[in-house]
Amino acid sequence: MTDASFDLDAYFARISYRGPTEASLATLKALHRQHPQAIAFENLDPFLGHPPKLDLASLQDKIFTRGRGGYCYEHNLLFMHALTALGFEVSGLAARVLWGQPDDAITARSHMLLRVEFDGHTYLADVGFGGLTLTAPLLLEAGPEQQTPHEPFRLVETEDHFRLQAQIGGDWRSIYRFDTQPAYAVDYAVSNHFLSTHPSSHFLSSVIAARALPDRRYALRNNRLSTHHLGGRTEQREISTAAELAGVLEDQLGIVIPDRPAFAAKVREKNIVER
Repeated sequence: MTDASFDLDAYFARISYRGPTEASLATLKALHRQHPQAIAFENLDPFLGHPPKLDLASLQDKIFTRGRGGYCYEHNLLFMHALTALGFEVSGLAARVLWGQPDDAITARSHMLLRVEFDGHTYLADVGFGGLTLTAPLLLEAGPEQQTPHEPFRLVETEDHFRLQAQIGGDWRSIYRFDTQPAYAVDYAVSNHFLSTHPSSHFLSSVIAARALPDRRYALRNNRLSTHHLGGRTEQREISTAAELAGVLEDQLGIVIPDRPAFAAKVREKNIVER
């Protein structure tokens, strides 16, 4: 995927990146760390009734110009454009989310992730999985745990898929499973349409946001903000007003709220906050 209209300088500015730009492991690691630190995972568009647009011009306008984040398709499509512009060989994959589900649960292939290849090695990259977004690429191979700036992760291989797991509180917990069959723009368009318009999608009924800072993770679900500090300590904060919730999104998550009056009305309508 090569697109001359991708603004690499604007991407670097958005994530405050001044590191190497050759297609190397050092570059991939640095970008994978900086991206989720600077650009929040968030679902404000579908929550407010606006299905996200996945074309490059819309992604750049939303994330570069308007200071927004997005969910998995927006994050990983943008990351795919950036890596491709730098000379990496990148292809899209699709995963079945297992978080909060049994390992054998049959869920939709609704999550986007990336396969990155260079120097004879294959890596898994994923900058768009909310509160457990990877902050480093992983070698796409089963085996022992792989360290990241945050949690340890590992890949478990079965006969027909890989399962990504994170070590949380001493336990290995499954996040999603996937195979290496390529996924394409049409696959993501279908999933994006479902997740942003179907009444059963939690992206329409809940406010979800996350950000991975060097020493902590922020994870927001409706009126509860969780702050997970490196080393294990977790703080919980309950939010009671629309103004307070907007402040958390702006200050902790770094998100420019697109329409504050509409947002305030919606969170009250959904009984996310009392006032």
